[in-house]
Amino acid sequence: MTGQMSGQPGTSHGTTGDATSPSSTPVGWREWVTLPDIAVPWIKAKLDTGARSSAIHAFDLVESERDGQLWVQYVVHPWQGSDADPVSVESPVIDRREVRSSSGHSEERLVVPTQITLAGRTITVEMTLSRRDEMGFRMLLGREALRQGYLIDPARSYTAGRPPLAVRRRNRGRG
Repeated sequence: MTGQMSGQPGTSHGTTGDATSPSSTPVGWREWVTLPDIAVPWIKAKLDTGARSSAIHAFDLVESERDGQLWVQYVVHPWQGSDADPVSVESPVIDRREVRSSSGHSEERLVVPTQITLAGRTITVEMTLSRRDEMGFRMLLGREALRQGYLIDPARSYTAGRPPLAVRRRNRGRG
């Protein structure tokens, strides 16, 4: 895999809870997250309670079958508006879903399990693979992921910390 970058955030494995439990972790409407199982140390995500599903910008999807299980190979570009540092990924497919965008457009997407580290906690989410070229964020975390113990403060951003300045500049195309 390519795209190894320094400055990974700390990880821990927390228990999950609902948004009203005392174990809920407060986060902002946008955060830097890590995808440890696919070697993406930093990607900016929008936390969207209006979306049920989570999605990641993925392209060059190639489906295959292995021991009766559907798998998909795909590529992730972690930086906004850039194709630098592509990360090649292979994941089992756990579902195919019809997903309706906020504009009302409906499309079938593959769903893969992915670990996400946010605010020091690592959770497993079901991530749909989608082209997000025109979207403001390469990753969207929806309600199904957030209900695993996160409480969103829409007035705050990056409460879980930020990567080093060099990483943030790279995300803006200046690194």
